[in-house]
Amino acid sequence: MIQRLALPTSGEVARCPVRPYPARMPGGPSRLVVGISGATGVVYGVRALELARAAGVETHLVMTQAAALTATQETDLSAGDIAALADVSHKVSNVGASIASGSFPTEGMLIAPCSSRTLAAVAHGLSDNLLTRSAEVTLKERRRLVVLFRETPLTLAHLRAMEAVTSMGGIVMPPVPALYTRPSSVEEVVDFIVGRALDLFGIEVPDLPRWNGLRPRRALA
Repeated sequence: MIQRLALPTSGEVARCPVRPYPARMPGGPSRLVVGISGATGVVYGVRALELARAAGVETHLVMTQAAALTATQETDLSAGDIAALADVSHKVSNVGASIASGSFPTEGMLIAPCSSRTLAAVAHGLSDNLLTRSAEVTLKERRRLVVLFRETPLTLAHLRAMEAVTSMGGIVMPPVPALYTRPSSVEEVVDFIVGRALDLFGIEVPDLPRWNGLRPRRALA
């Protein structure tokens, strides 16, 4: 007799919790995979590589062709310049790279920025390149996946993709600035967002502004 699986009904979401995972072999380095897709905001991925390196974290970069194109429009950096910021840079077409296997231990993966196309691929398990394959590995191994989804306004397809990634244990983190820090430059906005993303991996960024309660109100003139 065939038994039917109890699938989530309408309004229910199947949750897949992230479990503690040995992100490194004994005595080995802390590793973080950084994916950069073609959405606007390449600087988020660039800054993540810089801050992770400063924190002593080994970084593995995978960048799409669209990301390299976006970088030429938003920065003065070439794809080679960005690759040089990582300890190891992998070609997006190399699905046989180390980060394509769950047996290669890492802290997890940060996709910064994450395009709607990449989010949809991750949500539906379409491992059609190394970036999406690495994201799938991160989820299946119950490691931490953080995606800085960069799109607005949102369609129902976007919302459903975000729900699917969240249900599998991923964290969808739109790069929303915290204005309570009173940033005086774009660089400060970027650093705060990237710092908060790295927080989710337990990677500390020194001097990151944090909320410490309400400030005294200024006297009105």
